[in-house]
Amino acid sequence: RLVHAHAQTAVVGISGGLDSTLALLVTVMTFDALKMPRGQIIGITMPGFGTTDRTYTNACDLIRSLGVTLKEIPIKEACLQHFRDIDHDPSVHDVTYENSQARERTQLLMDVANQKNGLVIGTGDLSELALGWATYNGDHMSMYGVNGSIPKTLVKYLVEWVANHKVDDASRLTLLDIVDTPISPELIDCFLYHFLRFGSHPSKIYFLAQKAFAGIYDNATVKKWLYTFFRRFFQQQFKRSCLPDGPKVGSVSLSPRGDWRMPSDAVSRLWLEEIERINI
Repeated sequence: RLVHAHAQTAVVGISGGLDSTLALLVTVMTFDALKMPRGQIIGITMPGFGTTDRTYTNACDLIRSLGVTLKEIPIKEACLQHFRDIDHDPSVHDVTYENSQARERTQLLMDVANQKNGLVIGTGDLSELALGWATYNGDHMSMYGVNGSIPKTLVKYLVEWVANHKVDDASRLTLLDIVDTPISPELIDCFLYHFLRFGSHPSKIYFLAQKAFAGIYDNATVKKWLYTFFRRFFQQQFKRSCLPDGPKVGSVSLSPRGDWRMPSDAVSRLWLEEIERINI
C-alpha cells in the first residue's frame, strides 16, 4: 500500500499498549523490506487526561530505540478548547469526554499524514473490532489497518516473539514491559474463535469456555462475559460496516468486504435468550 500510494512516510499513534506497538513493529519491518529509512516513520505520542507514566515512557522509549522519528503532541488543551466550543463541562466524564480525546488524536494523525505525504497506520485488533472497543471515526479510523484480523491474544504473542528474536536489548526491555500488560477477560478470544470460525451456539461456547477456564474464572464469570460478548458484538456491527482497508492475516476477519457481512441493525435477542437459559 505504501508503494501503491507513493507514500513517503507512515504515521503511527503510539500509546504504549500492545496494539499500537505491533502496528509500529509491522511498519518498521515494512520500511526495512522496502529499504526506506526508519526515520521516515513518524511515531506520535499524544498524552491526554488519562495517560499514565508507564505507557507514556514505554511509547517514547520504543519509538527512540527503533530509530523512528518521535513527535509528541499533547491533546489536553485542544480537548479543553473543544469542550468550550460545544459547551461541555470537562468534569463530566461521559461518552463525550472520552470520545473527544480519541477523535482529537485521529484528527492529528490524519493531518500530520497529509502534511508529510504519508499514511496513517491503524492499530485496532480483531478482538476490539468484535466488541466495538473503538470510538467511531476516532481510533476506529485509519488509512490502512494492519492489525484488523489479528486477535488480542495473538497480538501479545507476536510482540513477545519480536522482543525475543528481532530487536536490540533496549527495545526488548520495553517490549517485554508492554507484553506484561494484562488482557481484559472481555478480550480473551475463546468466544470469538468458536463463534466466527465454527458458528457455535452460545450454549456450546459456554460449555467449552467452562472447560478451558476451569480454575481461572468461575461459571458465573464465564456466563457474564459471554452475555457481554454477544450483546456488544451485535450492537457494534455499525463500526465494522465501514472499516478501513487492511490485510487478512489469519483464517477469519470481520471485514465487510470479505468474510463478514452483517446488517448493522441485526438483533441479538435469540443469542442472549439462549445465554440466559444456561444453568450455572
